[in-house]
This record gives sequence, structure tokens and C-alpha cells, in this order.
Amino acid sequence: MTWSKTAWERAQGIYDQIITMPFVNGLIDGTLDGGKFNFYIAQDVKYLENFGRALSLIAARAHSRDNVLDFIRFAEGAIVVESALHKGYLHGQAKIDEVSPACHHYNSFLLSTAAIAQVEVAMAAVLPCFWVYKEVGDYIFHHQHKDNNPYQHWINTYSGEDFGAVVKKAILICDEVAGACTSGQQESMTGAFLTGCRLEWMFWDSAWRLEKWWV
Repeated sequence: MTWSKTAWERAQGIYDQIITMPFVNGLIDGTLDGGKFNFYIAQDVKYLENFGRALSLIAARAHSRDNVLDFIRFAEGAIVVESALHKGYLHGQAKIDEVSPACHHYNSFLLSTAAIAQVEVAMAAVLPCFWVYKEVGDYIFHHQHKDNNPYQHWINTYSGEDFGAVVKKAILICDEVAGACTSGQQESMTGAFLTGCRLEWMFWDSAWRLEKWWV
């Protein structure tokens, strides 16, 4: 069994929790409060800036030339392609400047892991942002109410073939590098992957609750 299949099996319970979240169900039927979606998009803008930096750090530390190029392309997609999606939804909306606790936590985890951890572990840490989004996007697409869903463009982006090709590449890379790792290193990769999956849950939960700092 590949590393990715084992890692996903261990993450299945987290994914099952994600697809039952009220935020996700609101995307499915198009009833999600616009203020909560705006909060989510604004936080995602702040997240993707740092996600792009983490991907760039991994590119700089990758062992193979192909992986260097792959992660440079991943970083470009995160910063350019998804930023265009965000601008379409944020147009005319109130600006949100403060980074939420969940977003701050996720950013810190990715940047510190990308900079300090074994590079294979860093690759596993960023994988949930690809893989979980694709799985959730596909789930929403197949269960959605399609009549005038205000979030259709978001749904189409993350359930689309272009994003799917990127996700497959990211999974393949992790499987390839895991093959050269010891069992202990593979376990560290899985631990980082599971943490990333949990942070994906926290990110959507944060948007549903319009999370703020206590003080």
C-alpha cells in the first residue's frame, strides 16, 4: 500500500467530520450566510499568501530538480490562480484585516514545518490543502443544489479537472519521496498530514463561527 493510501485511511475520520460541517452543507445548498463566506474568503487570502511561501521554501529545499519545478508551479498557482477566484468574491465586500486564530495557527504550522522539518515531512504537511479541498469540492459538486447557487464558481474551481491534475501530482510526489524514507520518517510525514487535515477542519469551523481573538 502506498504512503498516501495509508495516510488517507488514517485521515478518513477527519474528512468525514468535514463534510458534515454546517459551513460545507451551506455551500451545498447555497444557503451559507454571505458574511461567513466573506470571512472565509478573506482569511483564505491571508492563508494562501503564506501557503505560497511555504511551497516556495519546499521548492528551495527539494532534492530533485523535478520537485523544485513542481513546487514552484504549485506556489504560482496558489498565489495567482486562486487569488483571482478570491477577488471575484471579495469585490464590494467589507474588508477584514485581522487574521483569525485558526488562520494564524495554520500559517505558523506550514511555515515552520516548511523551514525546519525534513523536506519530505514538509511536503506531507502542505498536501491536505490540495487533497482535502479536492475531495470536499467533489463531494459538494455531487451533492449540490445547482439552481442559482451563489458559490457555484468556488465549487467548480475545486471540483474541476485542472485542480484535480495538480492534486494528483502532489500526491504522487509524496508517494515517491516517502518510498525513499524510513518507516519512522514516513510516520512523521503522516503526522504532519493529519495535522494539516485537522487544521483544514479548524479553518472552516473558524469561518462558521466568525472566530475572533478573545483579547
